[in-house]
Amino acid sequence: MTLPSIPLAGVIGNPIAHSKSPLLHGHWLKTYGITGHYVPLEVDAEHLEAVLKAMPQMGFVGCNVTIPHKERVVQFVDQITDRATLIGAVNTLIFRPDGSIVGDNTDGYGFIENLRHGAPEWQAEAGPAVVLGAGGAARAVVASLLDAGVPEILLTNRTRVRADRLREDFGARVKVVEWVQAGNILEEAATLVNTTSLGMAGKSELRIPMDGLRSETVVTDLVYNPLITNFLKTAQERGCVTVDGLGMLLHQAVPGFERWFGRRPVVDEATRQVVLG
Repeated sequence: MTLPSIPLAGVIGNPIAHSKSPLLHGHWLKTYGITGHYVPLEVDAEHLEAVLKAMPQMGFVGCNVTIPHKERVVQFVDQITDRATLIGAVNTLIFRPDGSIVGDNTDGYGFIENLRHGAPEWQAEAGPAVVLGAGGAARAVVASLLDAGVPEILLTNRTRVRADRLREDFGARVKVVEWVQAGNILEEAATLVNTTSLGMAGKSELRIPMDGLRSETVVTDLVYNPLITNFLKTAQERGCVTVDGLGMLLHQAVPGFERWFGRRPVVDEATRQVVLG
């Protein structure tokens, strides 16, 4: 199978209408004058395998995968990267010319790149990171923080068993703390990350005491709607450098776009403004 003259890519999920990815990739395609398309694809779980097998024959060179398919898609790939295996989920697929499918996860890469761009003085080795939440996003964050050199991760989640499972997978540098004690460990944090959906538009607020938060702590929230959550506002009031969650969405898209369309895109202010609308 030869590469299509007009390469196609897209994002698979259900629902998918809310996705910012078509806007983002469309902006890059236009900016770099690349002939190609990136489309949203709403796919039910029972049709996922059939759709993936058909896509290379339809001219697709790859796609992103989002909720609820990021874990299930693992069983349909021919090859999976080490980081996707560690995280246990795939968000980026590459369709090779022979029709085989490679699964990758760029969420952790996007998280670290966003942190480094938004807080240039941030140093992984400066001290422990406190991570709130133990879902799929937390797995990507923990993996990337450990890889970057954070000495210890203090992990807390409303459901203890999920945090314990994550600790078992990632080892001794991850320490689980009860959710009710979350406020008591903030003074230890060099980095503080909210990976939960708490604070997102339409969701409950993230309610943990933040009195112990030091001004030296770098604080980031994976939520980007609203762009500045109450969690980040509180951190700003305490003098912390804060990083919003939009950049993670932007940076995680870079490796996939480069693989599919042959050009490494730049995440700049124009990119942010296009996605913000």
